[in-house]
Order: sequence, then C-alpha cells, then structure tokens
Amino acid sequence: MLRSLNRPDILIVTLAAAGILMVTMGARQSLGLFIAPIDASTGLGIASISLALAVGQFTWGAIQPVAGAVADRYGPRAVLVGGLVILALGCAITPFMGTGFGLVVSLGLLSAIGSGAGSFSVLIGAAAQRLPIESRGAASGVINAGGSFGQFVFAPILQKLIQGIGWMGAMWAMALMTLAALPLIGKLTRPVDGHVAHTHEEGGLKRAVGTAMKDPSYLLLHAGFFTCGFHIAFLVTHLPGEVNLCGLPPAVASWSLAIIGLANIFGSLYAGSCVAKYRSKYVLAAMYASRAVLIALYLMAPRTELTFYLFAAGLGFTWLATVPPTAAIVGKLFGIRYLATLFGLTLLSHQIGGFLGAYLGGLVITQFGDFGWMWYADMALALAAAIINLPIREAPIAPKLAVA
Repeated sequence: MLRSLNRPDILIVTLAAAGILMVTMGARQSLGLFIAPIDASTGLGIASISLALAVGQFTWGAIQPVAGAVADRYGPRAVLVGGLVILALGCAITPFMGTGFGLVVSLGLLSAIGSGAGSFSVLIGAAAQRLPIESRGAASGVINAGGSFGQFVFAPILQKLIQGIGWMGAMWAMALMTLAALPLIGKLTRPVDGHVAHTHEEGGLKRAVGTAMKDPSYLLLHAGFFTCGFHIAFLVTHLPGEVNLCGLPPAVASWSLAIIGLANIFGSLYAGSCVAKYRSKYVLAAMYASRAVLIALYLMAPRTELTFYLFAAGLGFTWLATVPPTAAIVGKLFGIRYLATLFGLTLLSHQIGGFLGAYLGGLVITQFGDFGWMWYADMALALAAAIINLPIREAPIAPKLAVA
C-alpha cells in the first residue's frame, strides 16, 4: 500500500497533512476528559457542558464546507494558518469562561472552527490536488491515521496534565501544542513534481455542489456518515462518564481513548488499502455493521478495565477509518477539483449526527442516570447505516467535474 508514497516529495506532503491532523484531531477528540474537571471547578453541570461540546460538534461540521470552498478557491495555506491560530485561541481562553455561554464561545465555536478548518476536508483536498492519482488512496489512509495517532498521544498526555497542573494548565498546554504545528503548513502546500493540475470548469463550485446534491448516492453517503458522527461524538464526549458510572478510575477513560486512536491507525491504513481493492460502499457497510455487533457484545459484558480496553480496540479499528472510503466515493463521483468542498458537506452531515450524539448523551445521563438508551440508539443507527450504504453507485456521474 505505502509503495505509492515512496517518492520524497509525495511522502513529505502526506506526512505534513497527517501531522496537522494529528494536532487538530488530538485536541478535539480529547475534550471529553475535561467535562468532569470543568464541572467540579465551575458547577455548571454535565448537561450544560455537554451542550457546549455538542455545539462544537455541529460547528466543526458546519465549517468544513466553508473552509473547503475557501481552500478550493484561494488555496489551503491561509485556511490552515487561521484554523490553528483560532484553535489555540479557543483553548487558551476556556479557563476564563465561567458560564455555559462562555464555554459555547470558547469550545463550541472558536475551538471547533479552528480544528474544523484544519481537518479532513481541507487536508485531504489539499493533498489530493498535489499527489498523483495512484498515491491518493494510500495518502488518505496515512493522513487519517495521523488524526488517530493524535488521539493516541493527546489523551494520556492531557489526562496526566489535568492531574498534575489542573485542567486550566492542560488547556493552555494544548494551545501551545497547537501552535507548534504551524511550520507543517509550508510542507503540505509545497508543489509536488508531476502532480495533476486541476481545471476550472464552466459553472465552477456552484455547479459542482448543485450536481452533487441531486445525486441519490451522494445523499445516501451523507445519511450513513450522519450515523458515524452520532457514534463518535457520543463516545468521545461521554466515555469518561460511562467509565465513572462503572466505578473505574479516570485513567481507564484516557487509556481507552488512546487505544481507540492506536487501533484506528491500523484501521485507517487498512481502509486506505481497501479503497484500491474493493468497492468503498461495501467497506463502509462492513464497518458500520461491526459497530453494532461490538456495542451488543459490550452491553452483555462485565464492566471491567479489560472490557473497556477490548471494546476500545474493536471500535478503534473502524473509528475514523470511514473517512478514506467516504472521501474515495466522493472523488469517484465528482473528481477532486472540489473535493474539499463536497467532502466538507459530507462532514457537515457527520457532525449533525455528532451534535445529537454529544447533546442527547448529556440529556439521557441527566434524566435516567445512565447511558442505556444511547447505546441502543447507537446500535440501531449503526445497522441502518450499514444498509443505507449498499445502494450507493460508485461510478462517475459528471465527467466534466473530474480532473482532466
């Protein structure tokens, strides 16, 4: 799989994108660790804090097509610089926010806008436009694995920082780590020898979006990705709460999140290789179905540390490994000229599900004292997503939008 990345210029672009995603996703996916400390410090309540993070889930998705469109039109450099700076600002001001509205501003808006502008749609789009076609599938897997590696690294580090210097100090440390990724932007945006230049088609971005939104396969892809967002946001936000309900130490939650990230490194690389071998819709269907099975097994298992670690490893393999096949389907249908925008719209659907997963989890735990109904809903949606992906047609439908 990685042989297609063996040229130094191709590898530099791919690793730079993976490094940026490592930081933005590592910061974003670790915010659930701060819920209990913020609640203990401010007394705002889990539901109020969950609302801020739920707004962040939606904002992260809403900014993706906007950032993608700006990057498609003007280039990704300014978008990525702005994203990292805004993410750092959101983290830095969070300790000064003592109200629910303040957390919505810092975590729900600023941090989410920043991490979204430096996330999948812009990074994969920027890399795809600088890489030859035979390298794109492998590159998307490596880039996605970078985000998973960020979760693996950030979760235990931030948990130690929270325990050692408090959640405020951990937030400020995360802001500094974010700014440290700025030099990677120049590596990503450098030209690659022999890369395919995109053309400016008649009708441009507006026509590309209009064509995509009329295609049933694109809409089915959105529906399936909605479930992925619901699933991931619920777990990344409320897994620490689930661990606490089981009477286990907080370290179990941070290590579970780390294991999810580690397992997804391998899952992302495997998914990237599957894109070149199998129809992506079948890869997605298998991933979603496996999640329903894993949740059912978790609900029947005793709540021990080992159970959480095995559950995390199983879920982690498909965690964000759905991104390479999803991006591949978008690319197959419409080409790569407006991939950042069109995949960004798909990620918006993902994060509408993310908003519901994060917010409803807070409401359910407040109302019922456990997450039982959320687990059942998550399992049902995973099965529905597996079925929804099967009718997707993986064939170019608009040759004029494809790269010449």
